Amino acid sequence: MKQIAVISGKGGTGKSTLVSSLSQLIGSKMIADCDVDAPNLHLLLKEKDQQKWDYSGAKEARINYDLCIKCGICRDTCRFGAISEDIVVSSLKCEGCNACVVACPQDAIHLEDVKTGWTSVSKTERGTFAHALLDIGAEGSGKLVTEVRKQIIPFENGEDWLIIDGSPGIGCSVIASITGTDAVIAVTEPTKSGLSDLKRVLDLSRHFDIPAFVCINKYDLNMDITREMEDYCIENGFDVVGRIPFDPAIVKALQEYKTPVDAGNQDFIDEVKSLWEKVTNKLINKE
Repeated sequence: MKQIAVISGKGGTGKSTLVSSLSQLIGSKMIADCDVDAPNLHLLLKEKDQQKWDYSGAKEARINYDLCIKCGICRDTCRFGAISEDIVVSSLKCEGCNACVVACPQDAIHLEDVKTGWTSVSKTERGTFAHALLDIGAEGSGKLVTEVRKQIIPFENGEDWLIIDGSPGIGCSVIASITGTDAVIAVTEPTKSGLSDLKRVLDLSRHFDIPAFVCINKYDLNMDITREMEDYCIENGFDVVGRIPFDPAIVKALQEYKTPVDAGNQDFIDEVKSLWEKVTNKLINKE
């Protein structure tokens, strides 16, 4: 099963719209939403038979007060100020570093797993779907993205593709979204900041030696920058596989929890089909 991640330098470029539309236009696939900080792909999918698990991505110090003599060594050892004068651990400050466990002369402290989010795998009309949500204020989104990708694999049933809706940006969660994939599709918009973001995500894919393709969404809003993006891609060996025009009807469809495919937007459908054909042909020819 080949894996393709759809990424962008920022949120709101149309990444999830493209993934949800691809999920309707291609066969034999699984789908994963790896934006664990603000997932929204599930809004366009009808989930059923959902399985859900708590996720523990951090550890926190716990004190056994039957053994504790309140000597204060743990408090003095902690470099995060997580232990109060009364020898009480602050959940907001504890980093789970284990220093207090090692320092305690009474063996009164241990680390426990802490719930930091949840993961889910469900069935949809478009295939098996995995997503997750990090708890508010929790850290470790990259590890949770890795967990999403791990959890969907046991549900594989001969599918040809795993389409990943990646996290926006270039941080840990994006790296976890694209690591080990066969290709990435970078979605951008024709703005100055969009061009800067595009260069960053393409540099990221090149760093990890992952083939990258470019889709310019709303390309006709600023043809000068669109041409600048295309020139940059030509100079650096990246294929522009999609040019999606701006259409207010797409926004209206999304407001009604419909994809452009649901809304019957034929220009959009034709462009996405062409995009997919170009990407898959490149991957097949590469083999």
